[in-house]
Amino acid sequence: MSKNKKKLKVIPLGGLGEIGKNITVFEYGDDIIAVDCGLAFPEDEMLGIDLVIPDTTYLVKNKEKIKGIVLTHGHEDHIGALPYVLKDINVPVYGTKLTIGLLEYKMEEHGMLSNVTLQVVEHGQTIDLGAFKVEFIRSTHSIPDSSALAIHTPVGIVVHTS
Repeated sequence: MSKNKKKLKVIPLGGLGEIGKNITVFEYGDDIIAVDCGLAFPEDEMLGIDLVIPDTTYLVKNKEKIKGIVLTHGHEDHIGALPYVLKDINVPVYGTKLTIGLLEYKMEEHGMLSNVTLQVVEHGQTIDLGAFKVEFIRSTHSIPDSSALAIHTPVGIVVHTS
């Protein structure tokens, strides 16, 4: 039996050990997906700053590998950075009906709605994104239409609960 030499990389670009800026990158070989892309609100001492977005330099440097951004729900800490990030990496964005509806409003507010590809996905549906198959699973949260994700990879399944 040959051993698979490729590894699954899980790279949190924000939201780990902090509140807000949720974005996690999954990379396998030449394929990347990002889960969520949120902002954070400034701390009291951050005078003059309205919002904080994650450092997406890694995504910009690897934008040719990105197959899409998958959203778990429509809170600002999960979708709020997309108008800023999609200017640099214009890739399809997938989410449930309410999540995409909230994002459409946000993209329109930034004058970007006609420049982005937004795809509505139903709970129970699986989408193919390169080496990844992402299954949307209904979950309970403080906002309706939230999803957990079962991310099927060549080396196993990662369950992302948002």
